[in-house]
Amino acid sequence: MLVCIGLLLIRYPARRRTVLTAGTARTHALAAALRSMFRRTAGRVSAGIRHMRNCRVNISTPPIQSRPVAISAIALAVLPPLAVLALSQRAMFEFAPDDTLPDRKIAALLAGEHLTPPPPLPPAVFATTEADILRPSLGSASRDWSLLDGEFRQRLLTVFKLLAEQHGYEAVLLEGYRSAERQADLLLRGPSVTQAGPNMSYHQHGLAADVAFLRDGRLIISERDPWAMRGYELYGALAEAAGLTWGGRWKMMDLGHVELSRREVLPGGRS
Repeated sequence: MLVCIGLLLIRYPARRRTVLTAGTARTHALAAALRSMFRRTAGRVSAGIRHMRNCRVNISTPPIQSRPVAISAIALAVLPPLAVLALSQRAMFEFAPDDTLPDRKIAALLAGEHLTPPPPLPPAVFATTEADILRPSLGSASRDWSLLDGEFRQRLLTVFKLLAEQHGYEAVLLEGYRSAERQADLLLRGPSVTQAGPNMSYHQHGLAADVAFLRDGRLIISERDPWAMRGYELYGALAEAAGLTWGGRWKMMDLGHVELSRREVLPGGRS
């Protein structure tokens, strides 16, 4: 707005003279008003100082007549807020709904029943065009749960169980254990498939798995499907609550990948 006003004043000299004349007059009027206000204020302050010099001011504080009354007043002012704060903390940490703490359910499942893997699906489920494009050579991938590390297998099965019970998603194991030869073959297909060479992946130790979802008997892998994308988010949250590393956090995201990191086994292992 200021730029527009400036351009108008440059373009029309007659208007510029009128505006400058009016602005000068208003400036002088404002200065005169400020000087008058300062003079009045200074006069009042001076009068107040003279009055204070002529008066004796008693600044002593009267003693408290009743100490119990004063203590009671302080207690009434302080104790109610402290009580509210204490009760609110107790409600937050002791009485939270159990479904807001999935890690507790996971801990109970891991310490309780021994989960068994689901029955294998027909090979035709994995022989789809989408699967062939997104997961090369998926038909030859291992989906043998017995080749997975025992602890990792129980954590992953727990995630599958909670994902189905809480959110209605049926998770499917695409690939678990992977031989060094298969890892080398996948590496040759480019970084979009894997960036890990032989013996550089937790798959070779049975500590990693790739997962997708089954909907109406059809395998859904692509995250471009909003339903599948939501499933990956829920799956990743449950996996992390179970102590697994989720590939969805990586710079090169692998939403279906989870692994149980063991630095003594593979210090830099991934996918």
